[in-house]
Amino acid sequence: MAADLPHASAPFIIFSDFDGTITTRDSNDTATDELGFGVARRRELNVEILNGQKSFRDAFAEMLASVYDAGHKFDAVKDYLVKHITLDTGFKACFDWCKTNNVPLVIVSSGMKPIIEAILANLIGADDAAKIDIIANDVDIAADGSWKIVYRHPESHFGHDKSRATAPYRDLAHKPTLFFCGDGVSDLSAAKASDLLFVKVIEGHTNDLAVHCDREKIPYVAFSNFEQVRDVVARVVDGKATIEQELAAGKQ
Repeated sequence: MAADLPHASAPFIIFSDFDGTITTRDSNDTATDELGFGVARRRELNVEILNGQKSFRDAFAEMLASVYDAGHKFDAVKDYLVKHITLDTGFKACFDWCKTNNVPLVIVSSGMKPIIEAILANLIGADDAAKIDIIANDVDIAADGSWKIVYRHPESHFGHDKSRATAPYRDLAHKPTLFFCGDGVSDLSAAKASDLLFVKVIEGHTNDLAVHCDREKIPYVAFSNFEQVRDVVARVVDGKATIEQELAAGKQ
């Protein structure tokens, strides 16, 4: 129901992936690469996801299982990632603009909420982190210390179908403008779920979401820093540009 929907009255909402989008590195990739079975196997699985040979749900669970199988307890993994994950240099400026202009910013992640909360609080402070809604998977930690990811939508091959985060807002009478920011295979489900899609593209880095959008001819605006997101959103919010104009100016 709209009455129970956060930010239901907002005319503009930014939804964003967390890992590799708000942060400079994907915490799950970092855990897999440095604590699990390594980057080579992870990239093999990412390619299989892109090519439709394996579901994201199953591949991601395999990546995280490799971290536990290597002997790493959940809290130790969380502490390691808090120490090693850094923030997109433009995110704080974008978030400050959002607060000033009453534009909600919602994290929609295929990662695990406890890890995201810990990293975000470390990067922007606990007070600001508490102002950001997080829609993510959870984790099950057993009495013996074993742990595994708990998917929001285990019946979906995405594990967490990010399009479901934006879908309720499309039924609202005032039709809010929805933005989505992403970068990788975990964002494939959200590629068509917003009015304007931002894809993080950084030279020298893998850009799986860009590959997917180029292949499927899904229009998007490329960005490398969240200040660019802020500037585009600000022009739309202020009525200085339309979604169509920004897409035409960005990479399609």
